[in-house]
Amino acid sequence: MNKVDYIVVGCGLAGIAFCEKLRTNNKSFLLFDDASQQSSIVAAGMYNPVILKRFSEVWLASEQLKLVKPFYSQLETLLNVKLDHELKLYRKFTSVQEQNLWFDAMDKPKLEPFLSQTIIKNSNSNIEASFGFGEVLQAGRVDTNMLIDHYLKFLEHENVLKKERFQYEKLKILDNEIEYNGLKADRVIFCEGFGLKKNIYFNYLPLNGTKGEVLTIKAPELKIDYALKSSVFVIPEGKDVYSVGATYNWEDKTQSITELAREELVSKLKTLIHCEFKVINQVAGIRPTIKDRRPLVGSHTAYNNLFVLNGLGTRGVMIAPFIANALFNYIECNEPLIPEIDINRFSF
Repeated sequence: MNKVDYIVVGCGLAGIAFCEKLRTNNKSFLLFDDASQQSSIVAAGMYNPVILKRFSEVWLASEQLKLVKPFYSQLETLLNVKLDHELKLYRKFTSVQEQNLWFDAMDKPKLEPFLSQTIIKNSNSNIEASFGFGEVLQAGRVDTNMLIDHYLKFLEHENVLKKERFQYEKLKILDNEIEYNGLKADRVIFCEGFGLKKNIYFNYLPLNGTKGEVLTIKAPELKIDYALKSSVFVIPEGKDVYSVGATYNWEDKTQSITELAREELVSKLKTLIHCEFKVINQVAGIRPTIKDRRPLVGSHTAYNNLFVLNGLGTRGVMIAPFIANALFNYIECNEPLIPEIDINRFSF
């Protein structure tokens, strides 16, 4: 019977981040992924330390950002691809009052490093922004589609990938190890995104999936080389192609694209840009969100060799390396989890 240190279930941003902790610490693992979850693929991939709706700090933004650059740089070296792209992020101001709120936010010590003191005037006649923009500093973008695609190929090359559904009913939990389909492992880490709802061990956790839909448009006249946030975000993809999103739907739990979401995004986009554009693609996915907006990290109350790493919400690129570190150190070094992310905050 084969033996590994860890089984990891799910190859989204959380799964990749934890596998990298294992790989760089010489821990053996086998990853299961059936490509059933699309939240990481639908994600815009932006990392941004500011909540732009109300100009407030993202939870533990500085601590998370310290890990972002080295983590994705390590992956770029491993996979021999460019993943982390410097990309300016502009927040459109809709009024003088919003400009004043921006400067008020700048007085907060935790936000000051992330907000530019200069209001940027709009010089693009195809954009409606008479009050200009505020620039978010230390923002950027990771190509999540390329990351997942190349990481799966890497795992396949290393013979540590199973492209199949993990079958919970075949898991045998023993005192000091687990068995699964002829494989022994010390621990299992579930990184399944919204798929956690079907997990018989962790489906008690209050994971509230939020559906998001994103358009891809072709707009030859737009000509912007920065990410723009207004009622929608507009992110340049190159060659006059842009991502536009995203919608938030708390009721629909399917991964099917909808005409309603398309109409909503197109309508909002038309209030922002004046040039012609053509919708060339639309995708949908379910974000793994939690009511208290904190991730789900920790061990099962009854089985101390089963763990969860989930609930990344809308900021997976930034938070994944941080919580993967936290879980690895919790397991291997007995470092306590910070209470905000520990699943013990929810009763079984």
